Amino acid sequence: MQILIVGIGALGGTIAARAIRTGLPVRLAARNTDSAKALRRSGLRVSGIGGEVRADDIDVAAIEDYGKGDQFDLILLATKAQDALEVAPHVLGLLAREGAILPIQNGGVARVLADRLGEDKILGGFSNLGATMVEPGVYEQKNAGHLLIGELAGGVSERVERVARALGSQTMRQFMETEAGRKVFRRTYEEALSVALAIGTRLERLTVDPIPPGWPTNSAAEEHYESWVEAMIAFYGDIKPSMLQDFERGRKTEIDFINGYVVTLGHTFGVPVHMNATITGLVHQIERRVLQPTRDRMNELAAQTAD
Repeated sequence: MQILIVGIGALGGTIAARAIRTGLPVRLAARNTDSAKALRRSGLRVSGIGGEVRADDIDVAAIEDYGKGDQFDLILLATKAQDALEVAPHVLGLLAREGAILPIQNGGVARVLADRLGEDKILGGFSNLGATMVEPGVYEQKNAGHLLIGELAGGVSERVERVARALGSQTMRQFMETEAGRKVFRRTYEEALSVALAIGTRLERLTVDPIPPGWPTNSAAEEHYESWVEAMIAFYGDIKPSMLQDFERGRKTEIDFINGYVVTLGHTFGVPVHMNATITGLVHQIERRVLQPTRDRMNELAAQTAD
């Protein structure tokens, strides 16, 4: 999903910095050429709630420099309300065929724009994120904040879910809601379990029984396995993984002591650990900034579960 954020004040800058650090393909539209040049020099820096994040290499231009060759699936308007009403008609031509504009100002901006430009082009949005712009490119986040997205007519559509997935930080619940996530989890967990049993580990129950129903023959009914997974999600589902937080903050992860340790033991005791090894290598490449932690990586891993 190609994203353009218009308005790099406190709200837009904070959202942009965190989105860029998670690997989203985000471009920025500043008020004018001078503002764009200043931001290219400074990059973006966020401190406060959620931890410090830096985005030094940013793609930013003045709003008037974007043209018909630029196409975006989502244009997020993070300007003042009156500016959003003025700029929206000008960025309408930048939308991809099924793209949408998401205004996140307080009040009735989305409704006004939908009446003027068409409801099929506008999503409803609201954010209670609290942030302060210390100076251009430097922001302090004051609360965790939420971004609510929906259709103006009510309800959640496929495009709303698509946008929410793109903009949201990945919790275990969101990860496990996808087919790719469940496939990767299952293979990774079962490899780790096989290693634990091979070295004689005494398994203890925490949230759920450590051995899934029907394992290793998968003889249990699928609904029993799903119930086991759901019990785990109910306990851990809304936690943002610490490794994702490390990615966002540019820190070294603990991968070598988690999946990497499974790989070391697996090789020592002759237990196949292909998925854990692949994940460990992938995380090392992300740490070195050879790769970005995008959702495409998860699909690539899921494809390997059939190997």
